[in-house]
Amino acid sequence: MIDQSSGNATTDAPAAPLADVVSELLMGMRLVGIDYRRIELSPPFGVRFGTEEGRAQFHFIARGPVFLRRPDGIVHAMATGDAVLLPRGGLHDLISEPELPCRDVGAFAVQPLCASVGAISSCAKDQCASGRTLIFSGCMEFDLGGMSPLVALMPEQMFVGTLLARYPEILPMLEAMERETRGDRAGFAGILARLADVVSAFIVRAWVECGCGDASGWVAALRDPRLGRVIAAVHRDPGRDWSVAELAAEMGASRSVFAERFLGVTGMTPLRYLTDLRMRLAMQWIGRERLPIDEAAHRLGYGSQAAFARAFKRVTGQAPGAVRARP
Repeated sequence: MIDQSSGNATTDAPAAPLADVVSELLMGMRLVGIDYRRIELSPPFGVRFGTEEGRAQFHFIARGPVFLRRPDGIVHAMATGDAVLLPRGGLHDLISEPELPCRDVGAFAVQPLCASVGAISSCAKDQCASGRTLIFSGCMEFDLGGMSPLVALMPEQMFVGTLLARYPEILPMLEAMERETRGDRAGFAGILARLADVVSAFIVRAWVECGCGDASGWVAALRDPRLGRVIAAVHRDPGRDWSVAELAAEMGASRSVFAERFLGVTGMTPLRYLTDLRMRLAMQWIGRERLPIDEAAHRLGYGSQAAFARAFKRVTGQAPGAVRARP
């Protein structure tokens, strides 16, 4: 089945509290490129992506058409100038025809272009350049820090084509990507990598501003003006020794009303939410940013490294040192 619509964005304006709160929280969003590829192929072809578990994938079609096929068999048509972000990655294929078999992208020979950017070329010698498919692809660490629950609520794939009518300012970025991918100018690989990061971040922000699609639960808390204030306050100062009474005061409600409302919307108690937020931040700071464990504990309001380590292991199932020891 071929789906030409390729998107879930709505045109209805979101409630102001959601936009305001999420905009503030998204300031910590990081898209860190791990591996980019400029891919030039002669049809027919099939390339499989998604073996990098837990990483986002971005594809820009500089010369198409291309089909994106998911494991459930649904196929999305993509034309020249289209881009897609798969925030949770996962297995998927880029193919020139809907029913073609695939070869893993890691099986292709790669020619280094610059740091983190390589070129794949598998073209028929007698085929002119205009008949070849051209793709720029990026594998990324997608880090929202304390906003990590938002990633799980995003669609499997987020197509830029659904955003152009509402956000025409993204078009010049796509046009620049097309020029850089097709050309061979000095520094083009590094410029493409940065453009891919910006376009991906723009897709995420636009999804949020469009109301987060059909997402519910945790996003519903952000849509609630009073609960949204509480969550924003906790994210601004996760190391504060928050009490339920103080959080209720942020909402402007009694402790019992606040606790019941928070549990009903988010599915967890306020203090459990605070602890989970702290541990997500700790995972990022210790594992990725290499922050000393004692400093992370201090930032998150723990009086001792031992107390922090106990909380960390209870929530994540591992000791802080195990996260820090990862390469």
